[in-house]
This record gives sequence, C-alpha cells and structure tokens, in this order.
Amino acid sequence: MSDETRPEGAARAAGAPGDGHGRTAAVIPAAGRGVRLGPGAPKALRTLGGTPMLIHAVRAMARSRAVSLVVVVAPSDGAAEVRNLLAEHALPERTDVLVVPGGETRQESVRVGLDALPAGYTSVLVHDAARPLVPVDTVDAVVEALREGAPAVVPALPLADTVKEVEPRPAGEPEPVVATPERSRLRAVQTPQGFDLDTLLRAHEKTAVNGEGATDDAGMVEKLGVTVLLVPGHEEAFKVTRPLDLVLAEAVLARRRAADAY
Repeated sequence: MSDETRPEGAARAAGAPGDGHGRTAAVIPAAGRGVRLGPGAPKALRTLGGTPMLIHAVRAMARSRAVSLVVVVAPSDGAAEVRNLLAEHALPERTDVLVVPGGETRQESVRVGLDALPAGYTSVLVHDAARPLVPVDTVDAVVEALREGAPAVVPALPLADTVKEVEPRPAGEPEPVVATPERSRLRAVQTPQGFDLDTLLRAHEKTAVNGEGATDDAGMVEKLGVTVLLVPGHEEAFKVTRPLDLVLAEAVLARRRAADAY
C-alpha cells in the first residue's frame, strides 16, 4: 500500500464503466494533535475498540462503493508511521489509499489532500478522522446529492439544546448573552462534507490561511456565494474530541459488534 503505487491504481480506476458522474475521492485530514483528548498520540491514532480511530475513519469512507480513493493527510513527521499503520489493517481492496504529509492547519492539510488527487476525480468528500463511526448510509447520502447536481453537501442534525450568542470573555469568566438564535433554524453539521472538486478548489484559492485557518470547508464554499445543501446526519457520526466522547464511541462500537453490524 505504498504512496508510489496507489495514485496509479486510482487513475486506472477512473475509467470504470457505469459511472457517468466521474470518480469520488475522500480526503481525511489527520495531522492534528488532538490536545483536548489529553497527552499521548495524535488524536487520529488513539485507539477505539483496539483499532486506531484513523483506521475506523478510512474504513467508513471505503465502505461506500462510490468512494474509490481515500487520501489520508498525516502529520508532517508521521507519514511513514501512518503508511505502516494502514498496511497492518485490512481495508476494502476496491478502494485505493494514498498517504501524504500535511500542513500546519486543517485548511492547509485539506488543500494538500486535494492537490494529491489524480486526474479523473470530479467530486470529493472531506471527512474528520475524529468521526470514526459515521454510517455508510450517511456517506452515500452525501454522494447521491452531489450526483444529483448539488455543488456542496453537508450532513447535519437539528440541535437538541438552546444556543446562546455571547460576548466572549477570558476563560472561566461569566459571559453576557447578546442573542438567542431560533433553534428550529439551526443545525449541527457533521462530515463527510461533499463537494464538486472544482468548487472546493476555488474556495481554497479564495480563502487566505490566517491563524488556525478554516475549520469548515462548507463555510469556505458559502463565501463564494455557492448554495450548500444539508442532508440528514446521524447521531453516531459525532466527533471524538474529549475523553467522554471516547467512552461513548466505545459503547457504540461494542453495540455494533454485538449486533454483527460492524
């Protein structure tokens, strides 16, 4: 599963019959350190059910028959480690996997992943490595909306909590409320976010990298004046950010395995 051979395999797959929409790739930015999970390995390499979250995320993308290439954007000093990790775990053979070293921010890493795509790909999914349990039905729903002509598609869920807009204060200090948005109009977005490749490339070209860079590719596309469509997300596509999220993810995975659904 070397990075030298995988792009060629992906290019050969681009001519597969029966698909008039071009090929779909997935980019997984996994170069972050994940400090909120505590000290230790980068977040994407933390284990879930004995398997690194990154492997779960790659498998989640590869389970979709629409995805023929997964580009993993590794820590800049950890690409070899990630390649070895992927080689140690079984992945669907119909899906090629390419590993490239990432940038300093998520936005830079996504752009590196986009630049690594071979010819023949017209749409791309951008997926958080920290959402390891997204169901394949959610992935397929995003791809289907792209194939129906949407330039940008995001899975999302209605909010269960009331949200307050505040005037920020230093950590730990009380913050005054300035507004209460109407909850029925709000959605919590998930990944994979899907895009027409040319549209997303244009958004990256137009968006300057400042500070931490953009954390949401759909937001970058919105700034172009392009309409982003939402499809139903899934409660199991949550992001593993804090230790309690990891406990919940372990429980979801155990339930799937008990039901032979994973």
